[in-house]
Amino acid sequence: MAKLILHMLSPLKHMSPFDVNMALDAGYDSVTPYINVALEEVKPLVQDAMFSRSPRDAVRTAMFIGGKDAILALDMIDKAREALLKPFEISIFADPAGSFTTAAAMVACVEKVLKDKKRRSLSGTKIIVYGATGVVGFSSAVISALEGAKVTLAGYDGPNRVEKAAGEIKKRFGATVDFVDASTHEKVVAALVASEIAFCAGRAGVQILSAEDVKKAKNLLVCADVNAVPPLGIEGVDLHDNGKELPNGSLGIGALAIGNVKYQTESQLFKKMATSDKALCLDFRDAFRLARDLV
Repeated sequence: MAKLILHMLSPLKHMSPFDVNMALDAGYDSVTPYINVALEEVKPLVQDAMFSRSPRDAVRTAMFIGGKDAILALDMIDKAREALLKPFEISIFADPAGSFTTAAAMVACVEKVLKDKKRRSLSGTKIIVYGATGVVGFSSAVISALEGAKVTLAGYDGPNRVEKAAGEIKKRFGATVDFVDASTHEKVVAALVASEIAFCAGRAGVQILSAEDVKKAKNLLVCADVNAVPPLGIEGVDLHDNGKELPNGSLGIGALAIGNVKYQTESQLFKKMATSDKALCLDFRDAFRLARDLV
């Protein structure tokens, strides 16, 4: 049987060692990174990988897209798909900075806790996303909006960047999200008080919400944090918490509880490509469907 070959593209100086390890542990025989890849270089690279194997073996060839930019990764997927030609099609999987699988895991964990302990669904809930212009925040906003949630993007440096992100979500996915200025602590708290779910996807080692902030949010149902570096993003939500009740009655989900689902999701998506009898194209929507089954 032909070897399983994975080509890994990154627009950055380095390919993520995390993703390389995950791919090899998932069963790929060969993993080759390509760095500083420009958008216009994706199509010829895909065609080079595609036409070097027979149609029978093409399905055992895959392209992974990394980096740290969700929009660029989605554009790279589009370029890669444009390059495909039957019957030589190869599989494509994007997970920039692990954001698609992390966001999928966070939303899936929140959805389960919300359903099991609050008897609510994501649809119609008011969600505030902190760190909304980052890859995880952006992706979690899209997933939630597509599930019918009322999503608001919080802009720590003002409304301009989150307004642009909201426009991008509308243009690409047809989903409407709101945005709010969260450039001061008072505005951060005001956004929280108006919400039922909080996603904290800010920079590592930055506390976004204090325990006092959370206490003020009387309508808060669930708050989730993906930051595993002290100080954690939400004071009072520990790394392994998975629905722990907080003093205001809301439920906390910590970074390692989410990370466990994220790890399994990324691993199984790699394995899914490796064992499929047809070419696949996987992004955050596929990650969310899988994460839902894993929680």
